[in-house]
Amino acid sequence: MAFTPLHDRVLVRRVQSEEKTKGGLIIPDTAKEKPAEGEVVSVGAGARKDSGELIAPSVKAGDRVLFGKWSGTEVTVDGEELLIMKESDILGILA
Repeated sequence: MAFTPLHDRVLVRRVQSEEKTKGGLIIPDTAKEKPAEGEVVSVGAGARKDSGELIAPSVKAGDRVLFGKWSGTEVTVDGEELLIMKESDILGILA
């Protein structure tokens, strides 16, 4: 990837949601919500304390994460739709 986020920002690829419900109904594209789950593509070096000390990020490339519905900014990198957000916008890491 030719893009590296700065500071405490994280580049995330959304995970595609299911096409069908558990009951077998097919969900049309117009009714789908954007998923709030993704895979971390790239991570910045981390935030800095007031003293200048670096705070290492808690996530790493390859982690599957949950984030807020309205989190991040949509960007296109190498023709792919991705999200860039602050690490604090990430709610948790999926095991």
